[in-house]
Amino acid sequence: MFNSEELFKKRFSSHMRETSRYLKYIFNGHIAVAMFFLISALAFYYQQFLAGLPENFPSVLIIGIAFGLIVSYSPVRTFLLEPDLVFLMPAEEKMDKYFRNSLAYSFVVQLYQVFLLAAVLGPLYFNAFKDRSGKVYLITILLLVVFKGWNILINWWTSFVRDESYKRLSLLVRTVFNIVIFYFIIELNLLFALIATVLFLVLFGMSYAKSKKQNGINWALLVEGDLKSRQSFYKIANMFTDVPHIKSPVKKRSWLVKLLSKLPMEQKNTYTFLYRLSFARSGDYLGMYVRLFVIGGLAIYFIPNMWVKLGMVVLFLYLSSFQLVTLYDHYRTIVWIDLYPVVKKLRQESLINLLFQLSVVKTIIFAILFIVTKHFLGFLLALAAGLIFSFLFIKGYLNRKILAK
Repeated sequence: MFNSEELFKKRFSSHMRETSRYLKYIFNGHIAVAMFFLISALAFYYQQFLAGLPENFPSVLIIGIAFGLIVSYSPVRTFLLEPDLVFLMPAEEKMDKYFRNSLAYSFVVQLYQVFLLAAVLGPLYFNAFKDRSGKVYLITILLLVVFKGWNILINWWTSFVRDESYKRLSLLVRTVFNIVIFYFIIELNLLFALIATVLFLVLFGMSYAKSKKQNGINWALLVEGDLKSRQSFYKIANMFTDVPHIKSPVKKRSWLVKLLSKLPMEQKNTYTFLYRLSFARSGDYLGMYVRLFVIGGLAIYFIPNMWVKLGMVVLFLYLSSFQLVTLYDHYRTIVWIDLYPVVKKLRQESLINLLFQLSVVKTIIFAILFIVTKHFLGFLLALAAGLIFSFLFIKGYLNRKILAK
């Protein structure tokens, strides 16, 4: 006899085994040290930032928006797979316990986001309201938990609806309500907070009523949503280890491909051409490179201490180069790569040269930020540190690592 609760337990157990296996590679020694350094630096300058805040700083608005957004983002993980569209859909009326457990899991696993954000914004809150006790902030966090649960339920009921415009409007309206409610809660304007909450509960009831009018569960949407969640995790894990079942999207990016593909048509450029195109079009290599550049650039720009800036240059060059090395295995399942009449050593050298070139470009841009912040000595030091690190780490460590494959 079909038991949906047992099915959920098996899917959940499989998910946890897979997640824990990849997390071991993500949080390895290298990344742990880098993250510790980054978090320590950010915490130190966060305290300095708070100490210099003007009285008219919009702390309430910032906290209200952040809290509103964190409760509005409430996806539901169902662990559904593509074959379920065929094999489980006929058993929809027996899936109540399965989806109830999915909602409970989604709620519990997203609480870490709520508590993490509350911990990060706690110093800003108490800096703005020095006379308030910790109990007031604790009650605010409890309200965050309650609204997170309500938003997950609304998101679940909305998933029954096939009308995409209704879904977008529902998300927009409840996001606005969440921001307004927590803005008034932070202000301790309880009357307006209560009015906004009542209106939110009206939306809550309307979403439930709308879902009851639908013709069953939108299975295709749930499977697609869970697939996107898994692929997002796989993309992160693939930066640290091989993920054989990842699906890498390909984007045209014609202008970038045209720029990077300007190479002499010679045999020695075979893999250089291939890796450049892979970097520009496949997966999230370019996105990861740009994201790390933006985050590192912001850190370098806003951190006042020149030596910490230099540390950030080296840190983000390390993170970028270490994660891009997975390009080497990007075509591991493509047989025709092995048919190229090109020696394996050339393939390795092509990737190392590309990584070094990308690191040099990022070094130059980071160094220019020192001029923007009027650290002219820092400009020279950043260039020197970035180039020396890129040479030693990429031409030395990563080169040996790739040669060992």
